[in-house]
Amino acid sequence: MSGLESIDQLSARLEAFNYVADRSLSTAIYLALKMEKPLFLEGEAGVGKTEVAKVLASLLDTNLIRLQCYEGLDEQKAIFEWNYARQIIQIRLLEAAHVSDKEQIAQQIFSREFLIRRPLLQALDHDGDRPPVLLIDELDRADEEFEAFLLEILSDFQITIPEIGTITARQKPVVVITSNRTREIHDAVKRRCLYHWIDYPSAEREREIVRRKLPAVSASLRGQIVAFVQAMREADLYKLPGVAETLDWAAALTALGATEMTPQHVEDTLGTLLKYQDDMLKVRGEMAANMVERAVSDAEGVAGS
Repeated sequence: MSGLESIDQLSARLEAFNYVADRSLSTAIYLALKMEKPLFLEGEAGVGKTEVAKVLASLLDTNLIRLQCYEGLDEQKAIFEWNYARQIIQIRLLEAAHVSDKEQIAQQIFSREFLIRRPLLQALDHDGDRPPVLLIDELDRADEEFEAFLLEILSDFQITIPEIGTITARQKPVVVITSNRTREIHDAVKRRCLYHWIDYPSAEREREIVRRKLPAVSASLRGQIVAFVQAMREADLYKLPGVAETLDWAAALTALGATEMTPQHVEDTLGTLLKYQDDMLKVRGEMAANMVERAVSDAEGVAGS
């Protein structure tokens, strides 16, 4: 497992790649690597689920293979499909060579040479020195029927192609599955995985994330930004901002040359934090001004402690 012999060591390696994980998440990742089991991560959008797979690929010095799920995703787009254009050309070449035996033609055109490998097959048929990291991102966006395709992979790390046979992974890929929980994932999938819920970070951890990701942001502004976002997550909004939005907002304020948060800064850049008009209308004006005052006060309290 690339020298990762303890949870503390893994946490340190994650931090070296600027991913600040709490103890419970580090433990879940460590056990998934140690037990060679898929890791199922649920949580609100923007809390760092996808980033876990990206950082793991860098940490393990291996390839990241990503399957982005969406409504209508099927076996052909996720596992494999036949290269029909090449197959037709091959059939014509065989006919030109007066090959008429249908079984012989079928054996030639339905071979590995004519397979287009999609992400799931790429991960199992990977020929690198190290197993890849397979990210199955936002599984909740795919149709429920798609989950059935995953069961053989998650259980036995193999795929059966009728014309070729069963392809089994030489090295089990490191599998990370994410879900924003827009719908429930079937128990059959979850039972094959280690499960972890990633919550919004504490203020202390979020400040550390901003510091590592955006070192140009001053300590005072960083404290104000995090205090404002933490307060906003207590509001009755349709979509609360995640860590990704915190980082976007910090980058936006820095680009505007802000050194301290003001109500005008919030009004001008609210679209980096909130993605729904109703939420923006609710926050603008008096609510934003009060939250700025509270954020500045809270940040000063942290700096003085």
